[in-house]
Amino acid sequence: MSKRSVLVVTHTGRPEAVRSAQLVIERLSEAGICVRVLDGEAAAIGATGVDVMPSNAAAAEDAEVVMVLGGDGTLLRAADLTRSAGTPLLGVNLGHVGFLAEAERDDLAATVDRVVTRRYDVEERMTVDVTARLNGTVMGATWALNEASIEKAERERMLEVVAEIDGRPLSNWGCDGVVCATPTGSTAYAFSAGGPVVWPEVEAMLVVPISAHSLFARPLVVSPRSLVAVEVLPGTPRAVLWCDGRRTLDLPPGVRVEVRRGAEPVRLARLHLTPFTDRLVTKFGLPVTGWRGRVRQPAYPSPPLEDSQVSDAPPIGGEASGDQRG
Repeated sequence: MSKRSVLVVTHTGRPEAVRSAQLVIERLSEAGICVRVLDGEAAAIGATGVDVMPSNAAAAEDAEVVMVLGGDGTLLRAADLTRSAGTPLLGVNLGHVGFLAEAERDDLAATVDRVVTRRYDVEERMTVDVTARLNGTVMGATWALNEASIEKAERERMLEVVAEIDGRPLSNWGCDGVVCATPTGSTAYAFSAGGPVVWPEVEAMLVVPISAHSLFARPLVVSPRSLVAVEVLPGTPRAVLWCDGRRTLDLPPGVRVEVRRGAEPVRLARLHLTPFTDRLVTKFGLPVTGWRGRVRQPAYPSPPLEDSQVSDAPPIGGEASGDQRG
């Protein structure tokens, strides 16, 4: 039987994350689980008795789970390592909103215990594959968990683009950019650009123009089977492609960016089957004062009325009997 192993990915720029990583490593090691850390983080963590792994996909191969200590940015970085390996990510939020994280800093010890006892579920999140072409030649190909955004590279000038859905032109936009997002990314950049929140189990893609000068510039929700393309028109300023705010590619005028459903999802470990609505309320601090919810049946319902009581009662919405009239 092969030895159990867990990869720990840490935001080493935060002292709290480093201390958390040391605690996680200690507790996992005490449970007999082999702990891996990335070569670029090992010195900052300073732990002994760990396996130092190269910062590539091999780091997550055959690991049970990847524990991510930081914010959503750290989790997106870890997703680069785990997507091809299929290893689930378990985020512990040490950042701000932490929408992708499953646990908070106060739950760290309990989270490690859940990993040790394998008490977590795994869900798959849709990704997008992104290809940039110039005159039919592929300039670059990448992917995103949250979003791919085509943005202007020069602040003083608008970006002129034309959007295409499933091989048909949709609209020209003079804009600051276009965000193509997944449901997971609907609470990230697309949300800030005015896009809708989409529940994670909904399979769809979002197309959200950024500050567009157009009568038709509403956010769009399209089929997950659709091919979305954004063409940067000739004569327009140069643009830049950003994927998850991490991977970038300069885009010359005339380039075509194609976005489609990703071939490989990202797997997230879940400790709680919390409704997404509750997650929205908690993360965004939404006011729900006055909510009563569905009226539940009392534990001891009143006995049914007898026939004589039913016959004596006035009809609902009807007139009372003669002797009851005023």
